[in-house]
Amino acid sequence: MTDKLLLFFAFFAWSLCVTPLSIHISRQFGIIDEPGGRKTHSKPTPRGAGVVIWLGYMFYSLLLPESGAAPSVIATGATAVFIFGYMDDMCSLPASWKLAVHLASAFFVVLFVPVSLPVKFLLLIWIAGSTSAYNLIDGINGLSLCIFALTAFTGFYLSGAIWWIVVLGLSSGVLLWNYPFARTFLGDGGSTLLGFICMSQFSCELPGLLDEASIFKWFLVMALLGGVPVLDTVFSFIRRLAGGQSPFKPDRGHFHHILADRGIPSFLVLVMLMVTHTIFLLLAVAFIGR
Repeated sequence: MTDKLLLFFAFFAWSLCVTPLSIHISRQFGIIDEPGGRKTHSKPTPRGAGVVIWLGYMFYSLLLPESGAAPSVIATGATAVFIFGYMDDMCSLPASWKLAVHLASAFFVVLFVPVSLPVKFLLLIWIAGSTSAYNLIDGINGLSLCIFALTAFTGFYLSGAIWWIVVLGLSSGVLLWNYPFARTFLGDGGSTLLGFICMSQFSCELPGLLDEASIFKWFLVMALLGGVPVLDTVFSFIRRLAGGQSPFKPDRGHFHHILADRGIPSFLVLVMLMVTHTIFLLLAVAFIGR
């Protein structure tokens, strides 16, 4: 346990100390999130802090690789997701392009997961959908990072894999620069990176945890592990389609927007969504049987 704590604090220190550099780079290259519209912040804020998590994850993959192909496979897909998201932070790109990259990266990971074809298809949709979902919930300070941290802690509880300790440290260091007062945002690159690496890792671990489970149990466990981000995304897509709009059209209809627009302080919105996500994760653990 001591070794794991040291690893956590090493990657925590990395992200805590390197994030100011990412802020400086964002300002130098004009990667700034301007206020207005459906956004909740009131002043221009640098975005692109996801580069800190991505670089830390690459160092881990190269210097402390675990056995098997999973780390290198996930790192390859994560790099494509992050770089395209970072490009989107610099110059807005079509949603269809982002979806294509997310699907291609997810497909690359799923190829190496030893499960049946129907489960592979579920995993493909799950990874790609969660990649976008973590981006969609990144609308108030700390939300995406806190949701990710809760999910990563659950992953560590289920499998004990060192990878979860690494990403917990990386996300926790950046969180201190994003909450309660945001000196920087993750940006599309960072938030999509969180969703992708989290669900890709679960995809590689779940076959050993679920054994010969039915397709229904796979679907249920994946939905519960997806938690608030997945529920919010599904709700938003259904709501937009019912209203005759594109499911990819941005709006203020996400859970955090709805709660904030009702006058609930952002801190309580964060707590409410974290508690809800925790309940989903506990149910997932119960269904897995750990």
